[in-house]
Amino acid sequence: MEYSTVDIVSYSPTGTSRKIASGIAGELRACFSPACVGNTYDFTRNAPDGNLFFRNSLVVVSAPVYGGRVAETAVRRLKMMKAESSDAVAVVLYGNRDYEDALVELTDILTGCGFRVIGAAAFIGEHSYSRKNMPVAEGRPDDSDMEKASGFGKRLYNRIISGTGFDIAGIRGNRPYKVKGTPTPQAPVCNQNVCVKCGYCAGICPVGAITVGRKGAEADSTLCTKCCACVKGCPAGALVFDTPYTEMLFRNFSTRKEPEFFL
Repeated sequence: MEYSTVDIVSYSPTGTSRKIASGIAGELRACFSPACVGNTYDFTRNAPDGNLFFRNSLVVVSAPVYGGRVAETAVRRLKMMKAESSDAVAVVLYGNRDYEDALVELTDILTGCGFRVIGAAAFIGEHSYSRKNMPVAEGRPDDSDMEKASGFGKRLYNRIISGTGFDIAGIRGNRPYKVKGTPTPQAPVCNQNVCVKCGYCAGICPVGAITVGRKGAEADSTLCTKCCACVKGCPAGALVFDTPYTEMLFRNFSTRKEPEFFL
């Protein structure tokens, strides 16, 4: 297939999913250059304004893993894509524990949108619950991950121009997907003595769960998705998210894992 564009679509509260998608798509664009340029669509802050249509495109789609599944907000927004004569690369990013059924789920979402999925990958990013004293995949994706993302893009390009077909059976995961547990509403807490009331946290929250008033930032636990973008992004370090899962993850899932690829 000849593509008119190589595009990026991502849902990425802390920027890690978007970073990997950009690495893969950047290599693909370089390989196809100058024939293919592309657009970048960030679904993190807002859903698309109506359906987003792709025609004769190659689209790298990335989303984070929450509890072994694609993040629920990402699922709703990604399903607003519609594709005709277009291919997609499915990419999930998980916090060094496991991606379980998320990659299978993302490929099914993309197929349902009309894409032919020609490749898939699972990368590792710093866990949302990672903290300085209990790091979990801290600083990832790192330089090694980005080299692998670029290499995956090159392998995809070679596969595309070879014309040998795109049978990617064998993606790790199950159908039916893992059933998620009962939600436990919780949200970051603001240290009012530190908060400078800049509003940055409210601006980067993917679901509009944060308001900033006279006393500082306040997060609505009924809306919060626990992505911790506000915690990691707060310039004053005023937001804190305490959960026993941080220590559990640190103790059990600190051994470095590497990306997995399906072509």
